[in-house]
Amino acid sequence: MGAGIRILAAFLAALAAAAGVAAQLRQDYYAAVCPDLESIVRDAVSKKVQDQPVAVGATIRLFFHDCFVEGCDASVILVSTGNSTAEKDHPNNLSLAGDGFDTVIKAKAAVDAVPACTNQVSCADILALATRDVIALAGGPSYAVELGRLDGLVSLSTNVDGKLPPPSFDLDQLTTLFAANNLSQADMIALSAAHTVGFAHCSTFAERIQPASVDPTMNATYAADLQAACPAGVDPNIALQLDPVTPQAFDNQYFVNLVNGRGLFTSDQVLYSDARSQPTVVAWAQNATDFEQAFVDAMTRLGRVGVKTDPSQGNIRRDCAFLN
Repeated sequence: MGAGIRILAAFLAALAAAAGVAAQLRQDYYAAVCPDLESIVRDAVSKKVQDQPVAVGATIRLFFHDCFVEGCDASVILVSTGNSTAEKDHPNNLSLAGDGFDTVIKAKAAVDAVPACTNQVSCADILALATRDVIALAGGPSYAVELGRLDGLVSLSTNVDGKLPPPSFDLDQLTTLFAANNLSQADMIALSAAHTVGFAHCSTFAERIQPASVDPTMNATYAADLQAACPAGVDPNIALQLDPVTPQAFDNQYFVNLVNGRGLFTSDQVLYSDARSQPTVVAWAQNATDFEQAFVDAMTRLGRVGVKTDPSQGNIRRDCAFLN
């Protein structure tokens, strides 16, 4: 009971803080200065995904890793300097694919190529729009994106510690971490479905497929397939698709996989194996429309996390990778 009360208290505190942020963001934030912003970004993102389909999962993951560390402020894109190690060089971020960063950089260049839009749109907002666009391009829902974020002025590797959920987390650990970011357990379950696209290195799930002790919540055939693809001593650069059924489609197959014991990470499969979250997983496995609405609502709330709108907290970066 004590843990439950603490989670609720953290969630309510974050909810109150987020209410002010939501009031400052708005969908038409750039209407006067860059009216064609969304189509410019969408075209650039579409070209990138056409060239590199892996940009879909890479961009979604980049947005999540950005928002959960110092808020949605594009601080994860900043590069390290001689005397300061940036977020992107933290061990937990080294696996962020370069195609996610490149998606934002190419979209920023396209926006700045329009004279009226040059240096008018934040990298944080471009990342939020690009994330929506890659999801839609992969067959997922399109949705309105709130805008008005400023780019952060700080990016420190040490700020990442304890902010991102490792693949070993259980339901309580996941719920607590998401509650600290004003996200409910239902939001967490919905956002976890981003694992319907993308890849994971063998090391992130190796503990679950040890021949002598395969995780009992994993489908035996799936475990055998993973063991064959990730044998002992496998090249650490080898990565497998998170969704073995529809790997390039953003859909509710993620939840169907969980029901069938085919969640890749412990933090995925626990959403079904824990009786408290299982009903939500089953419901969304059976109803894609309900899942998509929950996902859109959760993404909107994720996009409000730690947002900076005061000029003392941020600005609009001329180059997303460097401070002005």
